[in-house]
Amino acid sequence: TGSHGGEGVEAAVGGEPVASYLVHQETTFDSNEIRRHVTVLVLTGTRFLVSHTDEQPADGTSASPYATTSTESVKLERIASVVLSRVVADPESYTPGTLPREVVLTIGWGAVSRIDLEPATCGDPNCEADHGYTGSTTADDLSLRVSEAGDGPETVRQALAFAQALSEATAAARPGAHR
Repeated sequence: TGSHGGEGVEAAVGGEPVASYLVHQETTFDSNEIRRHVTVLVLTGTRFLVSHTDEQPADGTSASPYATTSTESVKLERIASVVLSRVVADPESYTPGTLPREVVLTIGWGAVSRIDLEPATCGDPNCEADHGYTGSTTADDLSLRVSEAGDGPETVRQALAFAQALSEATAAARPGAHR
C-alpha cells in the first residue's frame, strides 16, 4: 500500500515544497481479514492535499488483493474551517504543554456538509404549536482522530503541528489577510 499511495501523493504535490504533512494508518479487523486504511495530509504553500489508500481483499473484480488511492487537492483559500478537538486525561491536574490523550482534526472546504435539525420551540412549556425546525450546517469534509494509545505520542505531536500549520496557512490565504 505504501508505494502505491506514495505515488499518488507525489504526483499531486508535483514540484511544490511540502510545508507540513501527517500520515495516519488505521487497521481494522473484518471477519477473517485485516484491512489497512492510510490517510496522508499534505500542506504546500498554496494547497491542502488529502489522500486515502484502502486495501481491498480479492473479490469479483480481482482475483488478488488490491489497493485503491484517491487524492484531492484543495486551494488553501477554499478551506473554511480547521477544528482541533483535544482530549486530556485528569483535567483537574492537567499541566499546559502536556500531550493530549487524543486529538480530532476536522477540516471543512465545502465539498461535504452535515445538517443537524431539531424541532423549534418558543420557550413556553405549555405551548403545543408547531414552530417548525431549527438547525445548522457544518462543513465536515475530513475528520481524523489520532490517540496516544492507538497511534503513539509522535503521531499526536505531528497532528498538533499539522493542525497549527494548516490553521496559519489558511488564515494567511484568505482574501484581505496580511501577508
